[in-house]
This record gives sequence, structure tokens and C-alpha cells, in this order.
Amino acid sequence: MAGKAEYVNRIAELTGYPKTHVAQCYEKIFELIAESLAQGEKVSVAGFGTFQVSERAARQGRNPATGETITIAASKTVRFKPAKNLKESL
Repeated sequence: MAGKAEYVNRIAELTGYPKTHVAQCYEKIFELIAESLAQGEKVSVAGFGTFQVSERAARQGRNPATGETITIAASKTVRFKPAKNLKESL
């Protein structure tokens, strides 16, 4: 699995830009995506996919150790729907 360093190095190689500038851009892109999601906005990346906040309702669950019924609180999560091009490339 590639991480930040691998992506920064590869983008710097392909573009000729300094790694420090590429790393700043990399960080800002994900900060902006996170900000938009925190505001409840949908984020679409053309040719890649869409990120969207999804709400999970409160529900009943069981403690696997004791079998006791517990209430699982409502929560929010991020959902990703891949673009058609991405799906087809897999």
C-alpha cells in the first residue's frame, strides 16, 4: 500500500516540482476535502469518485462477551462511491 511519501515522490518525479511543494499540495487537498465533508458537503473528484457524509441511526446491539443488549449511538461516517472509470479499471 502506497503512503504519502510514495505519492509525493512519484508526483515530484512526474512533474519536476520540488517535493516540499508537492507535499504541501498533497496535505492541502485532503484538508479541503475534510473541511467540506465536515460541513456536510458532497465532494466529487472527476474520474475517481464521490465522498459523502452518511448518518447511521442509533440501534440495538449485543456485547459479545456478556450477551448483554446495548444501545449503539447514532454516528456519522464517510461513504465513497467510485466513478465509473475507476470501477472499470479494476
